[in-house]
Amino acid sequence: MTTELRMVRGDIATLDVDAVVNAANTTLLGGGGVDGAIHYAAGPALMEACRAIGGCPTGEARITPGFNLPARWIIHTVGPVWKGGDRGEPRLLAACYENSLLLAKSHKLRTVAFPAISTGAYAYPPALAAGIAIDSIRRFVAAASDLEQVLLCCYSGEDASTYKRALRMEAGGARGDRKPMDRSK
Repeated sequence: MTTELRMVRGDIATLDVDAVVNAANTTLLGGGGVDGAIHYAAGPALMEACRAIGGCPTGEARITPGFNLPARWIIHTVGPVWKGGDRGEPRLLAACYENSLLLAKSHKLRTVAFPAISTGAYAYPPALAAGIAIDSIRRFVAAASDLEQVLLCCYSGEDASTYKRALRMEAGGARGDRKPMDRSK
C-alpha cells in the first residue's frame, strides 16, 4: 500500500482524521499554539486524561481519545527546543514523528495529521523541521505501514509554503533532480 503524504493549511483541531498529533509540552497539560488549540477544542476531559498520563519526555509520544475533536485520537508528542542544532535536536524531532507513527500503527489507524512540530514557541527553523518531518514519515511508511494518509497541517501561510517547498524538493530528489537535503542541522 502506498501512503499519501500531503500538506494542508488550516486548524489541525478541525480535521476529520483518525488521529491528530499534538505538539505538546512535557506536562501534557496544555499550552499555547497547537497545544492550546487542541486542548480548547477537545474540551476539559482531555486535561483529565493527560493528567492521568503524568507527562511525556521530549521525543516520545502518548495517546488519548479525541474527546470533542472530529479526530478519534490525539497523539501527544514533545518536540525539542531549538538550541542551535548541536544538542540532539534533529534526532529528537525525528523521534517525535517515529514514535507518533508507532502509536498510530499499534492502534491500527489509517489517517494521521501532524502539525509543524517545534517550529512555534520552540523555535526550530521551519525548513529544517520540514525536511526532518518528511524524511521521518517516508522512512517509517516505507518500512511497514498500513497508513493510508499522513497530512502535514500548517496553520500559517509561511509554514505552509515551507512545507510545500520541502515536499516538492523531496519529490524531486526521488527522481534524482537534486541532492538530498542536509537534515543533520
